[in-house]
Amino acid sequence: MSLLPDLRGFARFLTRDPASSDDLVQETLVRALAALEQFQADTNLKAWLFTIQRNVFYEQRRRHLREQVVMNDYAVQAQRRAESRPASVRDDVRDLENVFWLLPPLLREALILVGAQEMTHEEAAGICGVPVGTMKARVSRARAQLTKLVAKARGDMPAPDTE
Repeated sequence: MSLLPDLRGFARFLTRDPASSDDLVQETLVRALAALEQFQADTNLKAWLFTIQRNVFYEQRRRHLREQVVMNDYAVQAQRRAESRPASVRDDVRDLENVFWLLPPLLREALILVGAQEMTHEEAAGICGVPVGTMKARVSRARAQLTKLVAKARGDMPAPDTE
């Protein structure tokens, strides 16, 4: 627990994003706990955790680059499909696709896996290498942001919160 502030600081340095850094720290701790038997008691725990965190960060960066290629391919295919639809449907779909691409990449990915691909949160979390709770939060945030973006694109006023 005493190393948690150091892990958070290093994660923020690596990611430059508070939410991503929290995810990185969480994934670091999950992996460290899973590999606890590999830690040697007479070695530096901080160095071991920082090594895990650094490796997780670079693994996530490589995954992100691969995801961008897939997402760009998906955008090209979606554009081709949209052009083959009738005009009124094509306009609605194009509007949704345009708004969809305004979502941050992690939220788009979560929504595609859970929404479009009809995967469970557990399956999507396994694919992305994140905890199930993180995937559920991403899907929820993606749906909320998509709803707001669609309302804004249509010129609708958002409904007041009823909570």
